[in-house]
Amino acid sequence: MDVKKIMEFMELIGRLKHIKRTGWVIRNIGDPETISGHMYRMAMLSFLIDPKENLNKSKLIEMALVHDLAECIVGDITPHCGVSPEDKHRMEDEAMEKICADLGERGQEMLVLFREYEKQESLEARYVKDLDRIDLLMQAYEYEKRDSIPGKLQEFFTSTRGKITNPFLESVEKEINNARDKLLSTAEENEK
Repeated sequence: MDVKKIMEFMELIGRLKHIKRTGWVIRNIGDPETISGHMYRMAMLSFLIDPKENLNKSKLIEMALVHDLAECIVGDITPHCGVSPEDKHRMEDEAMEKICADLGERGQEMLVLFREYEKQESLEARYVKDLDRIDLLMQAYEYEKRDSIPGKLQEFFTSTRGKITNPFLESVEKEINNARDKLLSTAEENEK
């Protein structure tokens, strides 16, 4: 593989270490997570998959690491950005084609994983989507706790309600919600 192409790839993915996630930025969250931080935690959570799930752990990790890769070119587009879902998917797919074009076989592997995730074509893709939602919930809870703003990020909890389909990850969602409920109760008691 061409060393210059690898350096170009490193520069592209290096951007993800510095791009703050849009959802937190527009809500004025101080020191918000980056796209790469989000992808890293999802990949680490993939290690915890129960072997009884009959899912390919390596594929989960790889998919978690590629699912937002296009954002190094197009940025973190959210529903608040005024871009239609169709345009967002088209822009991200074109960005992934550009990223993967010069990486040979490895680039094609990344592109296939990205498209599989986008189309939710496999059990692994659906599990990674659930991980994406779990990470969002955990991050919202952590910000409410860290910044003493309990309840201020309710929209993230509302937007994911009923969307997590994996039974184990549903139990993780429930635990996050229980911890958040305790945080909200404590805040209400302190206000009295």
